[in-house]
Amino acid sequence: MQTYKMFIDGKWEDAANGDTFETKNPFNGQTWAAIPKGGREDAERAVEAAHGAFTSGAWPKLTASARGHLLRRLGDLIAENAEHLATIEVTDNGKLINEMLFQLKYIPQWYYYFGGLADKIEGAVIPIDKADTFNFTRNEPLGVCVGITPWNSPLLLLAYKLAPALAAGNTFVAKPSEFTSASTLEFAKLVEQAGFPAGVFNVVTGFGADVGETLTTHKYVAKIAFTGSEGTGRKIGELAARNFKKVTLELGGKSPHIVFDDAEIDNAVNGVISGIFAATGQTCIAGSRLLVQRKIHDQFLEKIVNLAKTARMGDPLLTSTQVGPVTTPPQLEKILSYIDIAKGEGAECVLGGGRPDNPELSKGWFVEPTIFSGVRNDMRIAQEEVFGPVLAVIPFDSDEEAVHIANDTNYGLAAGFWTQDMRRILKVSAAIQAGTVWVNTYRVISYMSPLGGYKHSGIGRENGIASIQNYMQTKSVMISTAEDVANPFIMR
Repeated sequence: MQTYKMFIDGKWEDAANGDTFETKNPFNGQTWAAIPKGGREDAERAVEAAHGAFTSGAWPKLTASARGHLLRRLGDLIAENAEHLATIEVTDNGKLINEMLFQLKYIPQWYYYFGGLADKIEGAVIPIDKADTFNFTRNEPLGVCVGITPWNSPLLLLAYKLAPALAAGNTFVAKPSEFTSASTLEFAKLVEQAGFPAGVFNVVTGFGADVGETLTTHKYVAKIAFTGSEGTGRKIGELAARNFKKVTLELGGKSPHIVFDDAEIDNAVNGVISGIFAATGQTCIAGSRLLVQRKIHDQFLEKIVNLAKTARMGDPLLTSTQVGPVTTPPQLEKILSYIDIAKGEGAECVLGGGRPDNPELSKGWFVEPTIFSGVRNDMRIAQEEVFGPVLAVIPFDSDEEAVHIANDTNYGLAAGFWTQDMRRILKVSAAIQAGTVWVNTYRVISYMSPLGGYKHSGIGRENGIASIQNYMQTKSVMISTAEDVANPFIMR
């Protein structure tokens, strides 16, 4: 069994109390690693190390170009170790090796992109309306930033936060999910190898009540970036607000996936399947509400059911597997409970609806790809995030009805729709309340394109040029060239 240590101030250390906790493989339920069970003392040490690295030592003396070089070097190391890191993530979270290897080969682009951006953050000279005054602005780092990541894509979602934070000159403390801490600890080895000064990047593992809350409330922490559930995000936001800390929150979703009657049907079928059953539905952007125009509803439902039936469940480390296990036992129970709720509400289960009967999958945390028809948008299965391979199908008649149903939820992270009508594309994409809208595609991300939510789906945006501003603050500098000091009792 693999035994890990935390990475604090450039050193590999056990938890202060010596405790560990087990992490299990979702495919077979077997314990495969021991993770340090950090506590408040460990979290405080990590923040203090990050604060020290920000205020003194080598990091603040580096030029922006030198920071960018370190980030690009880190990107190279991730690329060189992509297969190893992908295997660790699959073992930890049960997602498909095909997907995690794609992610790990793509993640270096975040460090290349923001590494290149590091020395291109410029201030401005303002043609101020005050005589004898020269005014310019500086963009400066915030200080210690905390990244709290979920269990579904730990290193990708860490890159969303870490790359712009370091490019801007901040220091960082990462707190991965207690269910999937191993890959972040493996990643820390690459940060060390890349040559970042001690304390610039730290990893504390443990549970939210001890580690997470300490990181969120520590006086030296300037910003918290979190991806995860709405409930946890609300608590982080409330704690951060007490001391006016900045936050970026990417939270839940109940994304509408709309198919109009003029869509390219086979392409839309593939897009819908990808949107809900890829990653076993364990993504915030999952297209979990399928809205189908009534004219093609029955035909389309038959096609997605027939295709979903062919999905191969099995070992996520095999490239032939298409649907892997759910990552955690609590999530497995949550998904099964929502399936029961949907049945109780009167939705018709036309596919799946439980655990597979294949004995080869009995030790893992598997749920069958599940499709419900006859769903109303006021049902819990249509309003609450299941975070699993469960699709709710809702018919509609007009464009206006589709938009109304799409927006009739507390969430607004993503949406997608399929049509060949350009006028409809422009009107519907403008009307949908979501941070990302895909047209004739689904589940596309880029380090260049902003990602974030409307309504309860979060605050702020990650990725793209604008995201680096979330890790900076603007200082205005005014220099007087006047020979005489003005009347001190009158505002200038």
